[in-house]
Amino acid sequence: MPVVFRNYIPEPLFGEDYYALRLFLLKLGNHNYPFGRWDWMITHGYLDEPSLAKIGFWEDEGVLIALATYDTRLGTGYLMALPGYLYLREELLLYGQEALVKEGKFKTPIMDGDREMQEIAASHGYTPTQDKEEDAVFYIDDPESISYTLPPGYSITSMAETYDLYKYGQALWKGFNHEERGEGTFQFDEEIKAAYEVGFQRPNCNLDIKIAVVAPNGDFVSYCGMWQDPAISAALVEPVATDPAYRRLGLGRAAVLEGVRRVGLLGADRAFVGSSQQFYYSIGFKPYSTSTYWARRQD
Repeated sequence: MPVVFRNYIPEPLFGEDYYALRLFLLKLGNHNYPFGRWDWMITHGYLDEPSLAKIGFWEDEGVLIALATYDTRLGTGYLMALPGYLYLREELLLYGQEALVKEGKFKTPIMDGDREMQEIAASHGYTPTQDKEEDAVFYIDDPESISYTLPPGYSITSMAETYDLYKYGQALWKGFNHEERGEGTFQFDEEIKAAYEVGFQRPNCNLDIKIAVVAPNGDFVSYCGMWQDPAISAALVEPVATDPAYRRLGLGRAAVLEGVRRVGLLGADRAFVGSSQQFYYSIGFKPYSTSTYWARRQD
């Protein structure tokens, strides 16, 4: 049977297409857009939910074999195909630049060294930019050997042990420097609480690997979210944040290493993070791959 194109069906939120897309990502193992990125996106507060129906599906006998999607907002397209279907990549690019564009602009990451896709992009007027996606990996050979120290009075918890959405939100708000940028203190209301609830109660969410460091006053002051699925051996780190008032105490290191240790005990042999920050290299991550964004301005 020929490959058939259709668009993603966004309702219900965790319907058949949500699971089909997630299974595709698990099969593919793409580091630019891993399964955890999809799970993070689908319940993210910044998600452009009305545009979910623009996601492109290519199916062979009802099985998703190629995908054109975005990450939270339009303007960037992630174009993927399973082995055996790479001939669809030009079609994916042409679809993405029409359907996933924002304000006349569109870009897509291409793995450095992927000459075939680079040539396809160049033939359609794309050029490489200085914008990159860089991935690092932590090889989990022996999770029991992973160690760290915390200052006196600090402790590790998880969202399974301490399910406190206010403390979680405050840690991320401060940790991503919103207060330092003059955006005020963290405001917690029923709408924000409901949004967090959706994220933590979504399918496949393991609260045991959502790690926080607790300060002596009881606040969460560092946080590391982990994403792990027993279907594959690779886990994902996302997000990581530490309150500026508590930095340089080893708290971020502890949160990440505890998360890596726990996914290792669950069977993961690698943990990836989409970053090239020295922080990750200093705690044992190694450079893994780099993709460059190729862009063109729409006519």
